[in-house]
Amino acid sequence: MTYEEYLDEVTTLLTEMYDLSDAAAIKYVVRAQAGDFFTLHDDDPAMRTQERAIQDAKTIFEQRNKSNPEIFKK
Repeated sequence: MTYEEYLDEVTTLLTEMYDLSDAAAIKYVVRAQAGDFFTLHDDDPAMRTQERAIQDAKTIFEQRNKSNPEIFKK
């Protein structure tokens, strides 16, 4: 999948796996992208798999939840 499709997939997985709103999931992905979380994914298409998207969604959720639990109250 393309880089953009991959980001969309991670966003969708966040909404499905963690019952986040679309807006919250988008914030998670945008913040992860701004923090260079997806830099290697952009360079290496082999990293853009469904299995990796699930793993990345879990990682992003866990990292954001630890650093900003208040986002779930919005």
